[in-house]
Amino acid sequence: MLNKKIEKAINAQITEEVFSAHIYLSMSSWFETQNLKGFANWMYIQYQEELTHAMKFFKYINERGGQGIIDAIKKPDTDWKNPVLALKETLKHEEFITKKINDLVSLARQEKDYATENMLSWYVTEQVEEEKNATDILNELNMIGESKTALLILDKQLGTRVFVDSTQKA
Repeated sequence: MLNKKIEKAINAQITEEVFSAHIYLSMSSWFETQNLKGFANWMYIQYQEELTHAMKFFKYINERGGQGIIDAIKKPDTDWKNPVLALKETLKHEEFITKKINDLVSLARQEKDYATENMLSWYVTEQVEEEKNATDILNELNMIGESKTALLILDKQLGTRVFVDSTQKA
């Protein structure tokens, strides 16, 4: 049986993951309006990933005898001045999610819930990847500067990304 304190904290994280999905779907739409279809694709895949992260938590709670609950989701931003600012927000948000995951790990240790701590190790690793991906794109955008040609090359590269549900076993 899942500890009620852990259940409540994971349910709060589910809400954060769904909000993350909404942010990235909003960014995907904004990139479409900027005619940056590769960036839009990359963000749409981020949206899909965040939903799978939420579902992994949701299923875990239910497997442990709890009830997965999603709270109300606030409206995400819908406009960014440029791709650099959108990616800065992405990185900042991923750093926030990393802190939330680390807080969950600390709570699991405090409550001596080793099964939850073990499950959370997947998220710890995932957050390293999430921050790295956002940082890499942001670094490329900073190197590009004002070059429209380089931006279009990066956009084309980002358009090749495909969704793979990493929460499922191979």
